[in-house]
Amino acid sequence: MLALKPVDTTPQAFRADPITQEEGEAMFRAVLNLFGKWNVTDDQAAALLDMPLRTYRRWKAEGPGRLSRDGRARLSNLMGIHKALRMIFNEAQRGYAWVRAANQGFAGASALDVMLGGELTDIMRVRRYLDAERGGW
Repeated sequence: MLALKPVDTTPQAFRADPITQEEGEAMFRAVLNLFGKWNVTDDQAAALLDMPLRTYRRWKAEGPGRLSRDGRARLSNLMGIHKALRMIFNEAQRGYAWVRAANQGFAGASALDVMLGGELTDIMRVRRYLDAERGGW
């Protein structure tokens, strides 16, 4: 007979490890490159990251300052969108273009339009849509 190991069902067991400041800084640098591929303006980038334009431009030039929990979550979700697009499209350029294309899944708006709603949940909505499209989490 196979003995089953007890499963930890405490709330702590279901929490992901928090994103460290160093990981957040690396994600920020990656997202800067991603914004270039998506042809995102500085104004749009600041809105996506929920920060003043002056702060975004300073961080872009000098590197990020202290990233908030929300900021790290935004970066993580943007990277998740990038990953999902790379899994869905064989050609990277098609994935980059998809972000700006009208999409019936968003009532004719583009994914960028949805994400520019300003809330973390707007970015998460696009990520969940892509995760569902690719058939995974």
